[in-house]
Parts: sequence; C-alpha cells; structure tokens
Amino acid sequence: MKLKKDFIPHESHGEVMLIATGSAKFSGLVRGNKILGDVLELLKNDTTEAEIVKKMHEKYDAPDGKIEADVHKVVTELGKIGAIEGK
Repeated sequence: MKLKKDFIPHESHGEVMLIATGSAKFSGLVRGNKILGDVLELLKNDTTEAEIVKKMHEKYDAPDGKIEADVHKVVTELGKIGAIEGK
C-alpha cells in the first residue's frame, strides 16, 4: 500500500496535516500527531501495515499492542478517506 498522490502530507510547528488535492474524492484536511507523520512518511513508498509496525517498534518504546493498534487505526482511517492505494 502507498499514499495516493492526491494527498499531500505537511508538518508545521509539530502538527501533522494531510491535505487532499482537488482531484481527491475526499475534501478536507486530516490533522494528527507525530505518529501520523511517521506513518505518512513510511507510506511514501510501497509498504505493508506489518512493515510500518516493525519500523515504529524500532523507533518507539511502547507497551505491547499499542503500536499495532495505533498503526491499524491510522491505516484504517486513511483507507476510509481513500488516501491509500493498494490496500
């Protein structure tokens, strides 16, 4: 899966945003934290949810299941707005 070109990630003052372009079916803006930013960065290249979880475990120390749940939530929500291709 990969982030569609119709969506542009942006970070400003510690806040992560995902902006839909005019060609996207979703019209709006997604705001999130550093975790969203990390997932969006990894979605710039073709990857899987399991690979994202693995890379997040390498970067963050979190209780068992927390990273998996957070990544799954982000990927699911991005899928709902049509921001991911190949899922």
